[in-house]
This record gives sequence, structure tokens and C-alpha cells, in this order.
Amino acid sequence: MTAELRALNARFIHNFITNDVPSHDAMLHKDFICITPTGGRVGRADYLEDWSTGFDADRIPYFDYRDELIHVFGATALLRSTNKSIRVKDGVESVGMTMYTDAYVRENGAWKCIQAQITPVAPANYPPDETIVKKYVRGKLQP
Repeated sequence: MTAELRALNARFIHNFITNDVPSHDAMLHKDFICITPTGGRVGRADYLEDWSTGFDADRIPYFDYRDELIHVFGATALLRSTNKSIRVKDGVESVGMTMYTDAYVRENGAWKCIQAQITPVAPANYPPDETIVKKYVRGKLQP
């Protein structure tokens, strides 16, 4: 079960990097909601619309996910990980990390993400590079 959720997490991130809305749509529960870093609530339709253009390699030249942790409680799973990104705005690079907690429910034999919550991480709490699961440079998965 953990391996299946680990693969879903990798797919979730890959879908973001490739702006793959159909693959991502298939992973989401019909009642999906995203809680943004500022506490906003984004419904499924708006979330998927944003997903189609959320990643741009010129704007986000580096992206990884790390410190992955999965807990399964019967038909519910919490999947937590942290993203590090380098973002470019007006020619200025900034480095930051956000932790996400995705809640999955198992229905009809499949895991579906019902909620994603994104939280900013203070530099004192950044997980180390040794915990990197996968990283992307200019949108390309690195070996």
C-alpha cells in the first residue's frame, strides 16, 4: 500500500511539472479541495484550471520533493513531503520550501486525493538534501 501511495506522490509531482491535467484529474476525489499557504480554499475545478499552467521552467528552474512520509489508517492515508524550489521573478531568484500534506481515501479499490494542504517552511526547518526523493532542473527529471 505504501508503495502505491509513493508512486501516486511521484505522479502528483510529475503531473505538476508537465502540467498534465488529465492525469492529475484522475487522481483527485470528486470532492477535492486545496488549502493554500495563505489559508485560501480552492475547489477542484479552479485547482485543475490553475494546474494547466502552474509550472513554467523559466519561472521555476529547480524543483524537488523530499522528506516523504506516508501513514495509512485503514481507508485513509496522509502523505507528507516537502518541496524545495528556486523561483525567478523579475530576474531575481528566490529559494523556498513548502510542506504539503495530501489526504487520500480509498474508494472502489483506488486511492483518491481528497485534500491537499500547503504550508510554508521556515529555513530553520528545511529538510536536508539527503532526503531528496526526486528533483527536476528546468522541468527535466534528474538521475
